[in-house]
Amino acid sequence: MSQILITADELADLLSADSPVRVLDVRWRLDRPDGRPEFLDGHIPGAVYVDLDSELAEHGAPADGRHPLPSNALLQTAARRWGVNDGDVVVVYDDLKSLSAARAWWLLTDAGIADVRILDGSLRAWTNAGHALEQGDAVPAPGSVTLSRGHLPQVDIDQAAALAGRGALIDVRAAERYRGDFEPIDPRAGHVPGALNRFTAQNVDADGRFLDPETLRREFAELGIEHGEPVGVYCGSGVTASHAFVALTLAGYSPTLYAGSWSQWSNHPDRPVAIGSEPEGALASIQKEKS
Repeated sequence: MSQILITADELADLLSADSPVRVLDVRWRLDRPDGRPEFLDGHIPGAVYVDLDSELAEHGAPADGRHPLPSNALLQTAARRWGVNDGDVVVVYDDLKSLSAARAWWLLTDAGIADVRILDGSLRAWTNAGHALEQGDAVPAPGSVTLSRGHLPQVDIDQAAALAGRGALIDVRAAERYRGDFEPIDPRAGHVPGALNRFTAQNVDADGRFLDPETLRREFAELGIEHGEPVGVYCGSGVTASHAFVALTLAGYSPTLYAGSWSQWSNHPDRPVAIGSEPEGALASIQKEKS
């Protein structure tokens, strides 16, 4: 796998060298999914806006989750709209600590693009380095990239359930949602029984840059993640789980993604739900006592 992160100055050098590079602006937030207004106000010169909801996800039944992975056909059509050609370096960024940009990184890497980078520190790193923004829309000439999905590991709902027992499954949502204190979006509160918890925002520093690999390795080890054992990640709808996937990869692990995440799991009434701060949770203990 190619180097994952790129600095603002390194990106500026690529752009000034007129290299075959395509920059993608993936601004998206749960409370403000349409990042286009912010994009139009100012973006990295030459960047193309990516609509996460319509181009980096499919939409079907609730039982599929809120952001199922897009088909290869949908993603390839989108990538060609962005102007991506075979052999291009693709750089993705957002304005939220790379939480949504990582989704684009995961999908495009999984689709066979050899060199996809995340702008470390997001858009703020670019402006803090003194680089200019441009306003307005950007409509590149259509690209001709050919994508082929399946280059990164992922698990389905059954495999995710098994993973918590034979390896490690990490729930990367905030602790209060993991515990089931409340659930603002999905039909049930709690977590997958056996899942560990590490909020993915802990993988970056105050400036939104990923922690160094040694620090990430140490902190994942403290969580109980051992090198060589299977480790998977999930979040609320499959978006920020990609961010944790990146962090684990930087730390030297070989993670797998459960893209359906909690939005899928909680929409299946037959799936057990754990409540509380422990992996097995209160409900899992009650079920065991009754069995």
